[in-house]
Amino acid sequence: MNNLNLRTSKFLLIICLLFSVFLSFAQQTGGKIKGEITTSNGKSASGAIITLKNSKYKTTATNDGSFRLNNVAENIYTIQVSLAGYETIEQQITVVNNEKTIVNLQLKFSGKTDEAQNNEISEKSGSQLDEIIVSASRKVETLSKTPSSVTVINAKDIEDLSIVSPNIANIVAFAVPGLGSATNNTGNYGQTLRGRNPLVLIDGIPQSTPLKSAGREMRSIDPSVIERIEVIKGATAIYGNGADGGLINYITKSGKTQKRFAGYSEAGTTGNIKGDSTAGYRFNQQFYGKINKFNYMVAGTYEKTGVFRDGEGQVISPEYGLGETKTYNIFTKAGYNLTDKQRIELMYNYFSSNQDSDFILKNGVYGVSPAIGVLGNRPGVDEGTRYNHNANLQYVNKQIFRSTSLTANLYFQDFLTIFSNSAFFYGSGQSQTASAKKGLRVYLNSPFTVSSNFTGDVTYGFDLLNDKTNQKLVDGRVWVPNINMVNLAPYAQISTQIFGDFNVKAGLRAENIKINIDDYNTLATGANGAGSIAVKGGDLTYDAFVFNTGLRYSKFKFFNPFVSFSQSFSVFDLGRVLTNAKEDAISKLQTKPIIVNNYEGGFSSQLGKFNLNAAYYFSTSKLGTNLVQVDGYLVAERLPERVWGYEVQADYQIIKQLTVGGNYAYVQGRGDKDSDGHFYGPTDIYLKSNRIPPSKVTGYAKYGDKRLNVELYWMMVGDRDVFQPNAKGAYAIGEGPIKSFNLWNVATAYRVTEQIRVKLGIENLFNTDYYTTTSQFYGTNANYTRGNGSRFNLALGYSF
Repeated sequence: MNNLNLRTSKFLLIICLLFSVFLSFAQQTGGKIKGEITTSNGKSASGAIITLKNSKYKTTATNDGSFRLNNVAENIYTIQVSLAGYETIEQQITVVNNEKTIVNLQLKFSGKTDEAQNNEISEKSGSQLDEIIVSASRKVETLSKTPSSVTVINAKDIEDLSIVSPNIANIVAFAVPGLGSATNNTGNYGQTLRGRNPLVLIDGIPQSTPLKSAGREMRSIDPSVIERIEVIKGATAIYGNGADGGLINYITKSGKTQKRFAGYSEAGTTGNIKGDSTAGYRFNQQFYGKINKFNYMVAGTYEKTGVFRDGEGQVISPEYGLGETKTYNIFTKAGYNLTDKQRIELMYNYFSSNQDSDFILKNGVYGVSPAIGVLGNRPGVDEGTRYNHNANLQYVNKQIFRSTSLTANLYFQDFLTIFSNSAFFYGSGQSQTASAKKGLRVYLNSPFTVSSNFTGDVTYGFDLLNDKTNQKLVDGRVWVPNINMVNLAPYAQISTQIFGDFNVKAGLRAENIKINIDDYNTLATGANGAGSIAVKGGDLTYDAFVFNTGLRYSKFKFFNPFVSFSQSFSVFDLGRVLTNAKEDAISKLQTKPIIVNNYEGGFSSQLGKFNLNAAYYFSTSKLGTNLVQVDGYLVAERLPERVWGYEVQADYQIIKQLTVGGNYAYVQGRGDKDSDGHFYGPTDIYLKSNRIPPSKVTGYAKYGDKRLNVELYWMMVGDRDVFQPNAKGAYAIGEGPIKSFNLWNVATAYRVTEQIRVKLGIENLFNTDYYTTTSQFYGTNANYTRGNGSRFNLALGYSF
């Protein structure tokens, strides 16, 4: 408790210092615009975008619908307000130096069908700088005010990419620069973000299992219930443990509509174009509505896949495969406006995906021929994610006192996944990872105004998380004992606008983690307990400050630069250390946490209909997570690491109906083997390809009018060949050479009527015969599997 009090005192001291520095900039010039945006039913229009046309001035309405623009040059302006689902409105105003102009406006519901309205809003969004995000600071803000690299995948992009493949891991792999390519199996091992592990969340609920990595977090929800995906790139601690590469937040739908009852129904079929027994089907049903102060959404999805085949028509290996799999997703969200300032909302999502295959593995020959599936009886129980329950109860008070708002979240996650049978265990066996999380997040946001040249807000609060994780075999043997973590983390984040154009952020978070580990015995390697070690459990305690700061200059749309520094804290894959214990007590094992420092600079540009984003970054850590194989176990090398890279993304609207674009991402990493501070010495190493993905290029062309949408997607994954084989010509896991491949996909949709839409997607349009990056870097015969051959996804949707 004394340590916590000391940390709190340090928090207050640093925040006061930040305020004293910023105060020196305060001067009084220009005029001020202040007001409130509401909807036609009298509710606050949170997230509405307010723009003074033909000027640099822009802001976003806060949770209570209020907004302000400071230091506005004296002039006559046209103020424009827009929000998805409502008609854009404009009004002429006059701004006078050193005076305040009050503007209160009301948005009118557009009246269009919900799907058509959402598509229209997405198509008109234009500038990526106008995108609204919440994950970077836990408050509503636009990309133009955020000093970090952020990728937002909006509802229309999710829908369009889902036409090709409804696998969420494929969607983010294509849309996010810096994220590794998809694995084409149930897991995401090797699908890192900027060469480090990301933290995946659903509405802020952690899906990753950093205490013992299960590698199932990317594919943890169906995309049909996701409103948008926010990806914050680079180390961050805003949501706690495990975000070394950044975070991926799946934000679920709310069923935005003014109707009492509306919905969407879809039925479809999937399969390979080449080969038999590949046909599958998929059904999706959604109901949503708004009744006075109450709104709701209920959705269900069921999908059954057939056999997955490669470009040659051979059955893809069933090990962790996606063929012959049944997937269920049940989702509900309900909210009630207690008052015009208070709201309570409950979300629940259930996801399950299990394989029941008639095929067994036939090993390939690495570098020569693929591992495939042949008919046979699979040993053990069906593999897959038995269940992933997520629930979140949120209370929002937009004005708990003065201008301060309060948000409180009470959440839980309950997760169980079963892996395939393995001869690695004595007598063979199947392991299963179970994780249960319970958490409470409470944070307040207080805006402040020092002068017209210096405004901002402070977000402050605490996170409380209890994470219980273990990994046992299906037959009851304990591989990873019960790990019980409690983390109490107070934090504060200041966001300021100086002279209207300088957006400065700085934040602190104090990690206070206590972990209790049960006594256990390592797994036996022979009969009668041979090779087993009795390990005494105990408590582990971690305390650390993590810091972030950033600056973005937003005066010009044609050049909107930023620089940032951020840190993350993670107790990485503690369970992996426990499985390979050679000591008889937890206190003797290497369990030190990892702190990653991320340095970054970049810019965003909008030149008419052309958008360009670029960033360069490098990150360092004194302790690493490069996995090496020791006595059959994968263990982490605790050596200093350096990861660096750059990303470029661009798009251009050629005509109203046609947009082209793409992105390029490069990442590289080295380990300081002799810890001499240099990374290119004779003993220093490249980080393995399960961490560092090869370069990735994507491109697209999108055509759309009121009825027809046609979208062509291209992705090229580059080479990575930096390791040497051993004396027998074999490669260590993660060191196999990766050869490049190109994939083309197409998505089409035709609106037959206002309510009926037909969709057809083709994955791997030219039936390219290729090996996934995962199968290549593994370097083993069993894992050398090809990717999908040409697959179709045909669906009919009906909105009402």
